[in-house]
Amino acid sequence: MSRHAIPAIGLACALALGAAACSHVDREAADEAARADAAAEIAAVDAALANPDRFAGDAESDERRRARETLLFSEIDAGDTVFEIEAGGGYWTELYSHLVGPDGAVVMQNPQGFLQYVQDVLDARLADDRLGNVRQSISVFDELDAEDGSVDVATWIQGPHEPFFRPEDGSDLGDPAASFAEVYRILRPGGAFLAIDHSALAGSSSETGHTLHRIDPAIIIEMAETAGFVLEGDADFLANPEDDLSISVFAPQIRGRTDQFVLRFRKPE
Repeated sequence: MSRHAIPAIGLACALALGAAACSHVDREAADEAARADAAAEIAAVDAALANPDRFAGDAESDERRRARETLLFSEIDAGDTVFEIEAGGGYWTELYSHLVGPDGAVVMQNPQGFLQYVQDVLDARLADDRLGNVRQSISVFDELDAEDGSVDVATWIQGPHEPFFRPEDGSDLGDPAASFAEVYRILRPGGAFLAIDHSALAGSSSETGHTLHRIDPAIIIEMAETAGFVLEGDADFLANPEDDLSISVFAPQIRGRTDQFVLRFRKPE
């Protein structure tokens, strides 16, 4: 159903039946359109996950990463421009690339200092222009490489704690407040910001971003709202009650199974 169908139905109903009878018809039409949109979104995500051209080995971690739920919650659509903050080796980049399609674009951002951990897989993933709608951006978090209002969706998965981390080499990853302000700057009005990270104990200081690579979600919500975002939704599909939130995410007993919070913010229209 097109976006114009519901008003047309409402007008016809009003002329034929009157306003009282119309409201029921309008609600049914809106519900039908919502169901169709949801079905289309699910089909698009499933197609991206099933794409036969995905990078070797990626699909093996789909369940652990809860990829299907994450992509649906992100609300990324075909044709969107996505800015992926701290893309790492590009697991999510690849899925975004397939999801937005040839009319969309993906920017995969990493700080220079992080490339030492992911350069080999990046070289293989991007070889021979296999992801033609993707470009790399090497930058710090408070100087994102995008024009004002040019991005439909920004994502930061397992990384919003990073501006609080202090690398051993003394490099600066970006000021925390300025980093969230940058995300706000590059998003178009109405654009979405997906933030996922390893949970810290409620009430913990931002120091856990450095010591444990975790962060209290309340800190991220405050930073985002200060930048101008509105918290639109949260989800618990990455929760793990077996994680006591007190040890490093790299500890062998919890690595890959941390409790993570999932937040979606919206830049006001």
